[in-house]
Amino acid sequence: MVEFITDYLRIMVSGNLNAMEIENLMDLEIETHHHEAMLPSHTIAKLGDGMPAFGIVAAVMGVVHTMESVGIPPAELGILIAHALVGTFLGILLAYGFVGPLAGLIEQKAEESSKMFQAVKVVLLANLNGYAPAMAVEFGRKVLNSTERPGFAELEEHVKQKR
Repeated sequence: MVEFITDYLRIMVSGNLNAMEIENLMDLEIETHHHEAMLPSHTIAKLGDGMPAFGIVAAVMGVVHTMESVGIPPAELGILIAHALVGTFLGILLAYGFVGPLAGLIEQKAEESSKMFQAVKVVLLANLNGYAPAMAVEFGRKVLNSTERPGFAELEEHVKQKR
């Protein structure tokens, strides 16, 4: 994040690009950041999508193994069938109980980090377009998700404490 800010402050100070060109460049960099941040989530989601199939394969293998043991007593046969069902259960539990939610959490974190980049972009562009720093920060505040956005008074109090 600090590198993003310093890079664009350096570009803005050099004065070689207009606000529209800088905005386009920022959008491309944010898009690249978002794409890279989403890769782990997509990979884990694909792994989770395959877990139920893994459970089905385990169940089929258990049934095949059970069929090989047709002559054994019914109590032992029931245990073999139970093992086959456990394979199916584990595949589904891993997919929807662990791997899927983990992928969702990683995706949520990637979205949040992209939102911070967008807020910084709005602040820098507002400042570049001549808005007062307090107003530029207000523009950036409005971009944040409502769950993360500080209230106007809260932000103003924080800024006053930093002075």
